[in-house]
Amino acid sequence: MGTNKLEKYMNGAEIVNEPMPLREIHAIRLKIYDETKGMTTDERRAYYTNEPGEICRDFNIEIVSSARRS
Repeated sequence: MGTNKLEKYMNGAEIVNEPMPLREIHAIRLKIYDETKGMTTDERRAYYTNEPGEICRDFNIEIVSSARRS
């Protein structure tokens, strides 16, 4: 996983005692917050529309869709 990009977030006092998988999730959330704070609504919309692919690549996340059953 791309923890080097999350290092400053991974060691935050509020999450340092969490289990590693939860720390990674919190660190990604904090990084996204820092990247989007101060953005206008339109800028945030564009970020969330365009960024998921890049975020998934950066942190080696695989999105798996499931077929809905009727």
